[in-house]
Amino acid sequence: MYLDRRKWMAVAGAGAVGAVATHAKGAVQAAGEEPCPPGGGDLALKDFRQRSMLHVKETRVEKPRFPVIDVHTHFSFARGGRTGAAADDAVAFNATARDALAVMDRKGVRAVVNLTGGFGRGFEQALAAFDRAHPGRFFTCTEPMWGAFPDPKYPQLQADAVENAAKAGAKGLKVLKTLGLYLREKGREGPLVKVDDRRFDPMWEAAAAHRLPVYMHVSDPEAFFLPIDCTNERYDELGHHPDWSFHGKDFPSHREIMEARDRVFARHPKTLFVGLHVGHDAENLPFVSESLDRFPNLTVELGARIGELGRQPRASRKFFEAYQDRIFFGTDAVPPPEGESTPQQVFKDELYEIYYRFLETDDEYFDYAPAPVPPQGRWRIYGIALPDGILKKVYHENAERLLGVKA
Repeated sequence: MYLDRRKWMAVAGAGAVGAVATHAKGAVQAAGEEPCPPGGGDLALKDFRQRSMLHVKETRVEKPRFPVIDVHTHFSFARGGRTGAAADDAVAFNATARDALAVMDRKGVRAVVNLTGGFGRGFEQALAAFDRAHPGRFFTCTEPMWGAFPDPKYPQLQADAVENAAKAGAKGLKVLKTLGLYLREKGREGPLVKVDDRRFDPMWEAAAAHRLPVYMHVSDPEAFFLPIDCTNERYDELGHHPDWSFHGKDFPSHREIMEARDRVFARHPKTLFVGLHVGHDAENLPFVSESLDRFPNLTVELGARIGELGRQPRASRKFFEAYQDRIFFGTDAVPPPEGESTPQQVFKDELYEIYYRFLETDDEYFDYAPAPVPPQGRWRIYGIALPDGILKKVYHENAERLLGVKA
């Protein structure tokens, strides 16, 4: 029996999920870490920060073996557009180019793709702040005009907007999970709009005509679509982000979204799609492999999913070997302070070092995020020690072809 949503939120917020544990004698308190509560009684889940007793090799990879192009970052957002229909074309910036470049230069990141550049005037502002100010270091994507969707002329308006953005310098079209999980017939009201709605066909075709890759994120981990009960491995994460739960109400299932997505891939074979977050299904590499085999116009990237890849290192290594020409390096990095709410993707030095460690070393059982408690699930990961030939492709060569640039 599981808690209803209201009770669950109250319990998760209070950290009252019981777990019995005792203090290990002689445990050393990490610098800056909150002290543990006194032992001897029940321990709230939120206070449980177990420390591994394994004595294993630890490798710090401060710089990547080869230059990196990160195809999945967020330095700007369309105002009001992340979980609904943006009312206007204004963008908000959460980093300056100067601050971003400082991290990039320290960590060997040659260039980044800022996926959420907005549209219209906001997109022009993002181009001016990043791409034009620092050519070759930033590549900004445009986004759909979700707020205009109720307009009967939307299909053509959106296709025209993609064309204009391409001419202005867009390096892709970013489709958030607004499509499939938030966008409704009247913008924020009415039935949900399906991923394969025919009204988007002109947009997909415009992207193909102007050689813009479509960076697509239309679904989340399978656990987000399941009841939030004692079996849900994302219980901690959903407790911190209850709005990420898509169980119940009128939400489609994870499978329904993926089937609709596949119909889009099949209907638009000339459009290149980048399936973000390992094709939205990093927990199911056999399915992602099947999708890549079925659709030559599909590629994937790694953003915010090394926590999934790293806990299945043998399967992941085989996946990289099989699809080495169709995998991009990405982090889904969001600068602080906003990024601090999602430690697995906060834009800072430690994040890149973890990605490099996962890809380059054979280290065992290490943290996938710079956080005291694993934010996506209480597990650790293993490195997959990719050979140089595959590393070069994943780090920058595949992205060079995608963007038409040279690192």
